[in-house]
Amino acid sequence: MADENNTPVFQIQRMYLKDLSLEQPNAPQILLEQTQPKVDINLALGAEPVADGMFEVTVTATVTTTVGDKTLFLIEAKQAGIFEIRNVPAEQTEGILSIVCPQMIYPYLRAIVSDVCTRAGFPPVILTEVNFQAMFEARQAQLEAQSGGSTAVN
Repeated sequence: MADENNTPVFQIQRMYLKDLSLEQPNAPQILLEQTQPKVDINLALGAEPVADGMFEVTVTATVTTTVGDKTLFLIEAKQAGIFEIRNVPAEQTEGILSIVCPQMIYPYLRAIVSDVCTRAGFPPVILTEVNFQAMFEARQAQLEAQSGGSTAVN
């Protein structure tokens, strides 16, 4: 029995759309424009503990499409998941929360963004594949560079 209590656990408890927003602030006039729009896409990740061994992980996509200096449309979608992670070393938990969980959530987010664009009357915006491992490693390298590679002693 004691052996079971130390067995690593990783499982999805729930996957859900946490927030969704579509804005077309300059419609209908901007819809008559013939200029090719500019599309900017930003991704953000978040992870928070919600209970003992339970974490909410979010991936947020913000898609801003402009024609000149006017917004054609803005979509913000936040897809979330609740994950149970127990008996996993802290350094591995961080990687799971930053790489594995977002990889599971991201396909849902991609589908939502594409669907919302289509339902708003625009061609779908297809979010590109994301290498969450590379993002995690780059962020770790940046944090290490900012700390100068030294450790503080209290």
